[in-house]
Amino acid sequence: MSAHGPSRATGRREFLALGVGAFVVASVPFARRRGPAVTRRTLPVMGTIADLAVVHRDVRHAEGAIDAAFAELRHVEATMSRFLPVSEVGTVNRLAAGVPVTVSAPTRDVIAAALAWAHASHGAFDPAIGRVVELWDVTHRQSPPEGGRVTRFAGRQLHRHVQLATEKGAPAVYLADPDIHLDLGGIAKGYAVDRAVDALRAWGITDAMVNVGGDLYALGSAPGGDPWRVGIQDPADASAIIGMLDVRDRAVATSGDYEQFFRYRGVRYHHLMDPATAAPRQSPAHSVTIEAASCMDADAAATAVFGMSDAQARSVLQARARDARVVRWA
Repeated sequence: MSAHGPSRATGRREFLALGVGAFVVASVPFARRRGPAVTRRTLPVMGTIADLAVVHRDVRHAEGAIDAAFAELRHVEATMSRFLPVSEVGTVNRLAAGVPVTVSAPTRDVIAAALAWAHASHGAFDPAIGRVVELWDVTHRQSPPEGGRVTRFAGRQLHRHVQLATEKGAPAVYLADPDIHLDLGGIAKGYAVDRAVDALRAWGITDAMVNVGGDLYALGSAPGGDPWRVGIQDPADASAIIGMLDVRDRAVATSGDYEQFFRYRGVRYHHLMDPATAAPRQSPAHSVTIEAASCMDADAAATAVFGMSDAQARSVLQARARDARVVRWA
């Protein structure tokens, strides 16, 4: 039995819309079927809801695998969250503008991947604009910050001043500009999903779904051998699905302006910041959904290309993750 929360068995019908938007269509009561059981658990982590489903005949074994996967999610949160002052990223933000700060190899690798996405997207994805995200704080604000406080961050290309080094044999980070705060929110969640999937594989799990706030990886097949079926949420209606996607051993992630925002004088100010303006990115689309081989790439790509034209998005994906593709703009 899990030490972290209740799990339950469920049926394939309940996974028809398990995916972008992190909601599930479950109008059909579960009826036990022949074959492997599906063990499922939903818990809060990383500021959102994680939903894990494992297909395995042995429920106890599935429970152990889910425990291991959730441990990976919590570890990534503990080391890479900017909201935790004692996390590695929190420590970098507090201290690394003066001296190099040592970090673990995984944190160094995720920062390196984030910087590579920044380069590939010509700065559209910038993990160094944490102070911009803090300034806008869209979940608590009711009006935009003063213009001067915004424009001082605009077009700074701050990612170019994040230096990865070695300090006494350990990976280290140095921030060469005091205006830098790292924010790995556009990539660490996807990385955490990949770590959770690796944990499941280490337990011999071949079929599972790991969904953290809509960033997901479909491992193997759904019960019955079919691909996992993922629903894409309608940005205009949280209860509606605008598309379906069959996936197997692939990741899917969405970035959108419809979940974290505030309204001021009829304008919606969302959480996806444009480093060029240090303000919410202007976009004709309200969401973009990406499919990729890894959830880290899908997560970063969805953030990087949001607001771009389709041609620009394809160019960025070609430069950084050739196996990735835009599934849908909405």
